[in-house]
Amino acid sequence: MQEQDTASPSHVGAALMETERDTPGPAVPPGDLATAITAPGRELLTRLARHLPRIRAAAAPNDRDGTFPAETFRGFARDGVLGATVPAELGGMGVSRLHDVAVALLRVAEADASTALALHAQFSRGITLTYEWRHGPPPTQELAERLLRAMARGEAVVCGAVKDHGREVTQLRPDGAGGWLLSGRKTLVTMAPIGTHFVVSAQAPVAEGLTLLHAPIVARDTPGLSIIDGWNGLGMRASGTFDVAFDNCPVPAGDVLARGSVGAHSDAVLAGQTVSSITMLGIYAGVAQAARDLAVDTVARRSATPPAASRTLVAEIEARLYALRATASAAIVNADELSPRHDMDPDERGRRMMTPFQCAKVMVNQLAAAVVDDCLTVVGGATYVAEHPLARLYRDVRAGRFMQPYTYADGVDYLSAQVLGLERDNNYVSVRATRPVDGR
Repeated sequence: MQEQDTASPSHVGAALMETERDTPGPAVPPGDLATAITAPGRELLTRLARHLPRIRAAAAPNDRDGTFPAETFRGFARDGVLGATVPAELGGMGVSRLHDVAVALLRVAEADASTALALHAQFSRGITLTYEWRHGPPPTQELAERLLRAMARGEAVVCGAVKDHGREVTQLRPDGAGGWLLSGRKTLVTMAPIGTHFVVSAQAPVAEGLTLLHAPIVARDTPGLSIIDGWNGLGMRASGTFDVAFDNCPVPAGDVLARGSVGAHSDAVLAGQTVSSITMLGIYAGVAQAARDLAVDTVARRSATPPAASRTLVAEIEARLYALRATASAAIVNADELSPRHDMDPDERGRRMMTPFQCAKVMVNQLAAAVVDDCLTVVGGATYVAEHPLARLYRDVRAGRFMQPYTYADGVDYLSAQVLGLERDNNYVSVRATRPVDGR
């Protein structure tokens, strides 16, 4: 249940629209999250379709045992899926539309949300590293190109490591020879069992009380790095969400990405945070769709005419699912359209991307949970055992409220401040660095 690497570049959203794109296919109906709109997006769906039977068959045992679907991801590597969001000129599939990424995640989540969440982590890294490749300084461009080419070959799996564990504060300090040493521990790092590289959110205190934010990219075989398998989650149990610890890990200067400073109050970063995470809305739309299909199939197979209460719930499930998909689609289209707007004030663009995202996230989390809950009621007491598919969906769908940006509480703070015109630091990574450490 990874927290996304939202300490991404302030203009990372621009990478999507600056990537060469195919001419869109047939117009997608408003509110649709079932159809890809570009040729690379449609090709991604074709490749994923080959894996869906395996994903669906393995979902229940993997959830029961908390087992990461490593064989599925080996298949993704062979088919080029792990390089889906890598530019075509670097060997990837060149899927750049957030809409198409969300549709792909929805399809996978219908079979297994844990697999979709892990795949999202890789897709997100392709998008953010593409920005670095196009717009970063030369050392960063070289690093990004090396990783992106390896992702396209299925050799690199790049995980985000954002949330500090307990009272740990992950920090960088100079090594005295021009590089850095990284120490700390991260939790909720999804896809960690197969991760080859970790993009880490770290602080670097400097003179006069200023603290800089950085994102070192650390290879798995770096001395001092260890993977800690202690995941026993309520939901997303097969997502490979482990802790990663760093004990004076050496990091070359060229492998550290600058992320601003604590307390900068820059809303430009919200564009990158939106692009990095908004496609997760497709995951929860997929969970709701899977629950709906299970419930409808169960009712349809019963010999007796469904009672009025069941038919009412089925109608409400359908309406909620439509509202959920329409809301998610609108926010994603908004992000796709605003990404290339370099003519806008960067702070304004960041807010205009993040605010619809947060409105959609609140509604998607509420509606998806309501859909799954009503599906349990329609199917009945058979769902009240851990092995039932709806029981797994019921647990998985709750993960959305804990995902950054933002958690439910932080999202309420953000949206209410926007409505009321209150001043606040909207960069949650910066905010965390100023909060008293309380172990949460």
